[in-house]
Amino acid sequence: MFGNIKNCNNTEDFRRLAKSKLPSPIFHYIDGGADDEITMKRNTESYENCDLIPNVLRGVEDVDISTTVMGQNIDMPLFCSPTAAQRLFHYQGERAVSKAAEKFGTMFGISSLGTVGLEEIGSNIKTPKMFQLYYHKDRGLTDSMLERCHAANFDVLALTVDTIVTGNRERDLRTGFTMPMRLALESILSFATHPSWAINYFIREKFDLPILKDHIPEANFAISLSDYFSKMLDQSMNWKDAEELRKKWGKDFCLKGIMSVEDAKRAVDIGATGIILSNHGGRQLDGSRSPFDQLSEIVDAVGDKIDIICEGGITRGTHVLKALSLGAKACSGGRMYLYALAAGGQKGVEKALSNMKNEMIRDMKLMGCTKLSDLSRKNIRFR
Repeated sequence: MFGNIKNCNNTEDFRRLAKSKLPSPIFHYIDGGADDEITMKRNTESYENCDLIPNVLRGVEDVDISTTVMGQNIDMPLFCSPTAAQRLFHYQGERAVSKAAEKFGTMFGISSLGTVGLEEIGSNIKTPKMFQLYYHKDRGLTDSMLERCHAANFDVLALTVDTIVTGNRERDLRTGFTMPMRLALESILSFATHPSWAINYFIREKFDLPILKDHIPEANFAISLSDYFSKMLDQSMNWKDAEELRKKWGKDFCLKGIMSVEDAKRAVDIGATGIILSNHGGRQLDGSRSPFDQLSEIVDAVGDKIDIICEGGITRGTHVLKALSLGAKACSGGRMYLYALAAGGQKGVEKALSNMKNEMIRDMKLMGCTKLSDLSRKNIRFR
C-alpha cells in the first residue's frame, strides 16, 4: 500500500515508506529521540489534549492561509525547519526540499550541517531562506558563515541554543549510527538489503558538509556528531554572544530552542525578531515539555513583542491551526518532510507539503474561518 508516494496521505504513511527505503541506522537517525523518547512522543500527543470548536454558516468559499513571519511573506503558516545531512536520506537532499518549499511559497531552512552549499541554494532558490547557525569555538568560521549567508541573500538567521551538548540518542548507539559508521551486524544486513540507497550514496557526488569543510577538516563526517557538538561548539555561549551575533547579522534574527518564559523575554531584550519554541524534536533533553504545552504562557508574556514559531511533533493541519489559535505566528517541522524526502525526493516533499496545505485549507473551512486572523482562543478548549 505504501510503495508509492501517491498513496501517502499523511506523515505516518511517509514514515512507513521511508522505513522501507532506508537502511535501519539512517531511518532511526531521523525517527529517534533522546533517552526513553518521552518528549519526542509528547510533542505530538500534546495536541490531542486540545479540541477545536468550529463555527458554521460563515461563507468559506475563499480561504487565505498566507502570513508574514520575521518579515517574510509565506503562502502558508508552515515552513521547513533546518535539518542536518539531508543528502544522507536522499541524494537530492537540500536541493529537493528547497525546490519543494519554493513551489509552495514557504520558507526553507538550511543547517550548518547542510550537505549542499549556501551559494548554490542562494542562487537557485527565491523563496524566503533561513540559515541555522551553530555557534562554533572558531569565530572565523562563524564570521565566514555570516558573510556567505549575506552574499547568498539569506533572509533569516536562526541561532540554535539547545544543543550545547548532543542528546543521548540511544537508538543511534544501538544501530551504530556514527560517522564513520560502526555498525551492528543487523545494521550491516540492513545496508545489504537496501542496495538502491547504497548505490546512490557511493556513485553520486561525494558526501560532505560544504558549509564547514574549509574550516573543519573532519567535515567529511570523519568525526561523530557527539564529538562535533562537544569539541567544535562553544559551550560558553551566552546571551551577550547571542546579542553580538544579532548585531553582526543585521537582518531578521531568531533563537531556535527557546522553551521558557524567562528566555523568551531575554530574546526580546536582545532584539531578536523571532523565537522558535522547540525541544529539537525530542532529541536533546528527554522529559522536557513540548513546545505546544509551553505556547500559551510564552504568547501571553511576549506575543505582542516578537514572532513566535511553534515547532515539534506537527503531523496534521489541525496541529497548525491549534498553535495559531493560541497565538503562534507560524509553525515549522522537520520529520514531516524528512520522511517524505527519504520516500521520494523532491516529489515526496511536494506531496507532503501538498497534504499539509490541503488539510489546513479544508480544516479552516470546517472551522468557519477564511483567514488566519479568524483563529483565536475562542475556538479551542483544553480537556
